[in-house]
Amino acid sequence: MEFLIGRLLEDATVNLGLRDMAEEVMTGFGQDFHGLVEGEPDAALGNGGLGRLAACFMESMATVGCPAYGYGIRYEHGLFKQSFQGGQQVEMPEDWLSTANPWEFPRPESAYTIPFKGHVETRDGREIWVPAETVIASAHDTPVIGWQGKWANTLRLWAAKPTALFDLERFNRGDYAAAAEPEALARTLSRVLYPDDTTYQGKELRLKQEFFLTSAALQDILRRFKNGHSNLRDLPKYVAIQMNDTHPAIAGPELIRLLVDENGMSFEDALETARDCLGYTNHTLLPEALERWATFTFGTTLPRHMQIVERIDSWHRRTYNPPHYIGIVKHHEVRMGELAFVMAHKVNGVSALHSDLVKKNLFPELNRLHPGRIINETNGVTPRRWLKMSNQPLSNLITESIGAGWEDDLDRLKGLEPFADQKAFRSAFDAAKRANKLALSGWIKQECGVQVSPDALFDVQVKRIHEYKRQLLNILQTVAHYQRIKANPKASWVPRVKIFGGKSAPGYAVAKEIIHLINDVASVVNADSEVGDLLKVVFPANYNVSMAERLIPASDLSEQISTAGKEASGTGNMKFMMNGAPTIGTLDGANVEILQEVGGENFFLFGLTTEEAMKRREDAEQSRKAIEASPALQNVLQAIAEGQFSPDQKDRYHDLVHRVWHHDYFLVAADFDAYDAAQAQVDIAYADRDRWLKMATLNVARSGFFSSDRTIRSYMKDIWTIPSAL
Repeated sequence: MEFLIGRLLEDATVNLGLRDMAEEVMTGFGQDFHGLVEGEPDAALGNGGLGRLAACFMESMATVGCPAYGYGIRYEHGLFKQSFQGGQQVEMPEDWLSTANPWEFPRPESAYTIPFKGHVETRDGREIWVPAETVIASAHDTPVIGWQGKWANTLRLWAAKPTALFDLERFNRGDYAAAAEPEALARTLSRVLYPDDTTYQGKELRLKQEFFLTSAALQDILRRFKNGHSNLRDLPKYVAIQMNDTHPAIAGPELIRLLVDENGMSFEDALETARDCLGYTNHTLLPEALERWATFTFGTTLPRHMQIVERIDSWHRRTYNPPHYIGIVKHHEVRMGELAFVMAHKVNGVSALHSDLVKKNLFPELNRLHPGRIINETNGVTPRRWLKMSNQPLSNLITESIGAGWEDDLDRLKGLEPFADQKAFRSAFDAAKRANKLALSGWIKQECGVQVSPDALFDVQVKRIHEYKRQLLNILQTVAHYQRIKANPKASWVPRVKIFGGKSAPGYAVAKEIIHLINDVASVVNADSEVGDLLKVVFPANYNVSMAERLIPASDLSEQISTAGKEASGTGNMKFMMNGAPTIGTLDGANVEILQEVGGENFFLFGLTTEEAMKRREDAEQSRKAIEASPALQNVLQAIAEGQFSPDQKDRYHDLVHRVWHHDYFLVAADFDAYDAAQAQVDIAYADRDRWLKMATLNVARSGFFSSDRTIRSYMKDIWTIPSAL
């Protein structure tokens, strides 16, 4: 559903080896290349880690020579543009297409009819879907350039257009709204990413969006296949289709529909063909992210697919005899996670811990019925964008030290390890980091109106705002740190700048309350002259790829503090590591593998394990007990509850504090003291500059495993079984 591609001009010039030339040429014309780069809007095509991972994968597929199309929707307004009013998140539409998009090429010849609703008729023993609504999916292509321009792939985005622009007869009768209905329906489909689904209309729109994307992509795949092949049973020999989470899980039933209804294949052959083509990547252990559709909504919107899903479910029951409580259609719901699993020949998690939990906790019975289907493919990020492009001071130092070639062979960074003990290199590393921090300090002053010291420790947590990611834990510990400074301002404190970034889903009230609290704490702390540069809190609005490219190279500490067992992988943790920011984190997601690679002495570990967290929740009084055992946390919660950070509305955070005391599912209270102690260890390490710079260097040197090139090569070998075209 999303590709968070960011800006493309600098990325393309770096991959083509033309950035220096572009700067020289533009300077010769009296123009500023950097200004041109800054003028490009971020493409509003994604939200968070899922979309950014897809973008990294597309770039790596081009780099390693994996021929591929990425399919998505050409959203007019994306998720939303975030701003703050009175500390609260305000959502506005992104307007990234207002000046057109120079990177895309309209492909009107690649257009497909997408049906919705209606009914199914039986004619001559065949099922015929008679839709009540149709729209046109029209393709817009963006090239994706690999390293050194050796290969390019295509990102194909679908814009929805009406099958009939305007009903003149209705208009002339005065029924103006009805006359415009076809156009309104179409534009709605490709207007916004993840529309609010708290209403029936919102749920229906989401399902329509998912089917719109999936049907257009599959029709396009079949058209291109039939241009060179006559036997659709050969499709799996030439085509691999990866379902990125459950959003496109309708791909199984839709591919069967196209093969059976449009091409005359038997259901049994179509089922086998579809399963041989499809793979499914699971990205979450959160129940709400494993989509379930009410059978009424599903059947009304996609009546033919409801029939096919029921037939798939019946086939699976007959063939594998699962327990009665396992099924695709259960309790008047269509379970998209189970559907994706059953229709895929391989299912993968995205970190070693996550894949293990997918087997044990998420799909234990399906794993037993289909042994060997679930495998692991640990995520990665592209070093071209996240190191070569976004961190020129460090990437130049790396090349000066170990030579070129690391850009597409990241394991070469291991050659930096001996330099970690060399004083001259550590000084150069420190200078590169300081250059990034100086640049970020100026940007923070401009964007947030807060003056921060580049000599302070830049402590950064940037990601989607969610309870399991525990921005709340971070800000509570920040308040505890503030209280200690106030109690003893003359002590030898390590100055800190706490940087937050991220958006909450529009309908996620608790996450929005956490954002409000962070901004309220920032207002109080930043105005406190007694604290001064010892502590600053900033939350720049509208976190996106371009902001990440500023923040990550300048970061000293990477906050990866999700509740153990809840983060599938994370990729921000890899980007920070690659840029020399040690991690403070839990044993969750890819943190486990980062810890293995970098070593415990270069990682600030804290918190409950997955097993300990599950056991802790068995005690209904666990949060109260944790708070009563922690005087520091008691003081923090009391200060917030009394309105010390919200003097204009003293009871503003009563509900949030009550939640920590009594409904702390994500174990903020349980992990608070351990997190607080780990932060104290961070201060000790940062004050020892030689120790810290060695830690930072080793984080870079040992980040090679987390290249998305490695991930893609593994997908090619384990799931897609295709060779490189290079």
